[in-house]
Amino acid sequence: MLPKIELLADVDVLTLSPLVRGMIMTVSYANTEGGIGLTATGAMNRKFVHWAAVHFEWPDYTCEDLYSVNKVLNEADMPPLWVVRDMLSHLKLLRRKKDTLLPTKRGRDFLARPQAFFNLIATDYLYAYIHDGQTQQDVHERMRWWHVFLNLINIKAGKGCSLNDLVNELYPSESYSAEQAEVTVEAWTVKSEFRYDIIRPLCWLGLLHEDREGLTILQDGTYHKTPLWAACLRLESDTQSEFTLH
Repeated sequence: MLPKIELLADVDVLTLSPLVRGMIMTVSYANTEGGIGLTATGAMNRKFVHWAAVHFEWPDYTCEDLYSVNKVLNEADMPPLWVVRDMLSHLKLLRRKKDTLLPTKRGRDFLARPQAFFNLIATDYLYAYIHDGQTQQDVHERMRWWHVFLNLINIKAGKGCSLNDLVNELYPSESYSAEQAEVTVEAWTVKSEFRYDIIRPLCWLGLLHEDREGLTILQDGTYHKTPLWAACLRLESDTQSEFTLH
């Protein structure tokens, strides 16, 4: 069974969750600016993409990060915007009218009561959203493992943990340390998939935070649970010193 995500404590969701914050800011922009213009191919126009890059303050995708790679920004150059737009469309918070994205009545309700939408956003995004490069089958097969992933992270991230800590616990046969001269293709694939399929969604949703202070772009940070984690998740491992993988 998938662990239930239900916001039960009063926490600042917009500060903690890049995803919810980005969704709110996008709907608010569309509401105050008369919509978000679309290009001939249906992409968000550069004016809005630049605005989003400046204001979203998305971890690892700050304005400086994005413009260090591209001189001009299109929607395709800003991966977080793909997720924000997909979720707004899926939940019917924005609608397309000719060459413009406009807020729906439900979208304006979302602006007024964003925390009331958190449970739905979090559940759909974490358990059902198909990220770029994934398939529906990938998402379906992962469903039976979410309780294991979340319980393990619940224990390990209490004092802070690395990606290697988690991967080595889950997949000991594929384990490797950062000091090893050679890394197998299988081990690298496992680590990469766990980072992008499990850890990044938890960070983008705001349940985890990666501490990268003093690190280079090639080094892995330390993951910590945010106050949003305890506010919306009740897990078996909350009362267990150890959680058995099964």
